[in-house]
Amino acid sequence: MTSEAVVSTSPAISSGPPAERNYHFVRSFVAGGVAGCCAKSTIAPLDRIKILLQAQNPHYKHLGVFATLKAVPKKEGFLGLYKGNGAMMVRIFPYGAIQFMAFEKYNKLLGKQFGISEHILRLIAGSMAGLTAVIFTYPLDVIRARLAFQVTGEHRYTGIANAFQTIYLEEGVVSGFYRGLIPTLIGMAPYAGVSFFTFGTLKSLGLKHFPERLGQPSSDNPDVQVLKVHVNLLCGGVAGAIAQTISYPLDVARRRMQLGTVLPDSEKCSSLRKTLKYVYTEFGIKKGLYRGLSLNYIRCIPSQAVAFTTYEFMKQILHLN
Repeated sequence: MTSEAVVSTSPAISSGPPAERNYHFVRSFVAGGVAGCCAKSTIAPLDRIKILLQAQNPHYKHLGVFATLKAVPKKEGFLGLYKGNGAMMVRIFPYGAIQFMAFEKYNKLLGKQFGISEHILRLIAGSMAGLTAVIFTYPLDVIRARLAFQVTGEHRYTGIANAFQTIYLEEGVVSGFYRGLIPTLIGMAPYAGVSFFTFGTLKSLGLKHFPERLGQPSSDNPDVQVLKVHVNLLCGGVAGAIAQTISYPLDVARRRMQLGTVLPDSEKCSSLRKTLKYVYTEFGIKKGLYRGLSLNYIRCIPSQAVAFTTYEFMKQILHLN
């Protein structure tokens, strides 16, 4: 789950006349999308390294995180660190926007229909928002993973359009674009839910017990109290780290299934159960199911920093508070 969704403090979007509600919808879409793009661009090199390590790319599988980070520019040039980022930007804007708006909708709907507690509400609404965003943008994530896995001199796809056409013609819609969707959905539910739950809980506790030390008035609405930037970063980092640890093995399985025929051992990764069993048997827990996890922890802090800062900025200039 991208971090822009978990900072939701917007008012219910049903207030005000229809024109105002529609405008709020557009502003929310833009705020979430921009935050997601800025956050992902910042950590794009680390994302590429993660994909290379997770899928055991033959050129880098013998290296660790930092060694790979040094080896990629030497072999492929500096822009090699950003390979596949174009496809990511095409995906992450609607992903961030859909996730944010879906959370607002689910949060309001579930609260009215079932009257469940605030913490459980965050957990359920966050999980559902993450699932909704994944389903709508998954094909773009597959294309991005395929492009990022390529190494200079061994290109199978020349770009986003070519990857889309090749996958469609050679593998079909379901087998090609939705391969690995099940482990993604299974992994997204706890990841998104725990992220929403952890961040929301830390935020509410901070503003409740230490409003003067941890909070400040929003620049566009002094009546709304928001977390200070450095506190936002800390809460977001903790939420991301906990959620990532829980769901990481499923993320490894997802990447392997997404890459499909690109991998020489793709026939052993045709289902979630087979993929998890193969990775565990062949590589073990540390070097298989949790390979690249240290990189994800390193990604958490800058990703959350940019996402929260950008999102809070966008909320204020777009008058969403």
